[in-house]
Amino acid sequence: MEGNLSQFIFSGITTGAIYALIALGFCIVENSMKIVNFAQGDFLTLGGMVVFTLLHSFHIPLFLAFCVAVGVAALVGAAMERLTLRPARSKETVVLVFITIGASIFMRGGIKLLWGKSPKSLPYFSGEVPVSLLGARILPQAFWIVGGTLLVFLGLQYFYRYTRQGKAMKAVAYDPEAAALMGINVEAMMMLSFALAGGVGAVAGVLIIPITTMTFDMGVVLGLKGFAAAVLGGYGDVMGAVVGGLLLGVLESLGAGLISSTFKDVIAFVVLLLVLFVRPQGILGKDEGERV
Repeated sequence: MEGNLSQFIFSGITTGAIYALIALGFCIVENSMKIVNFAQGDFLTLGGMVVFTLLHSFHIPLFLAFCVAVGVAALVGAAMERLTLRPARSKETVVLVFITIGASIFMRGGIKLLWGKSPKSLPYFSGEVPVSLLGARILPQAFWIVGGTLLVFLGLQYFYRYTRQGKAMKAVAYDPEAAALMGINVEAMMMLSFALAGGVGAVAGVLIIPITTMTFDMGVVLGLKGFAAAVLGGYGDVMGAVVGGLLLGVLESLGAGLISSTFKDVIAFVVLLLVLFVRPQGILGKDEGERV
């Protein structure tokens, strides 16, 4: 039983790291435009599909394929902001959110058209021999996923705290008019936020495709899980996104292993609702003026 519990926890951490990466993408857009980008999960799918094509069809080295996939998703994210959100010229949050839903449907249709309905997968990055740790057997790909999430988290922490662009992005979120008066290019910051969100989503897609088959519509479910993780941890909080993602992943794994896999998703979202009932701002939620 102890070994099974360790297996469930480590499996949950791996899954939760993916949720955390997606949640970080939501946080990036929240910290610049104060909206929910429901196309975030589709960036994951796009990154996975691009790296699949580069590795499977063109046999490009992994690192280069990874960089290209992230770059493509970042360009698509920037184009999404420039071509769909900016022309709306609306300050109504609900209008912008619905635009992101429309962009998600469009992206999903484009991915289906380019890559078809058949599932895509790739070999593990560093072998298939599992590593034994505290009674659990962990695939090497899990270390790639957790390590990638950690690097993205640390990079975003540094970006928001110590770079001019990161501070400008937060200033735009708090008060776009005041930020513009201070000489900040508001439109450029908003476009940069979507580019960063797209790149982070692609990182998740590249890391996850060796452990699960990638389909054109899998970003829908994963996007909702990432959104739940972001809300659970404290929407817009970078640390909260990681905590929420890991907690959601572990809860799902424990629920599937100890109760039933049928209720895996139900258990996770019930816990989410209970947390929000007790603490609506999430586990690490802060006041607007204190957000990272």
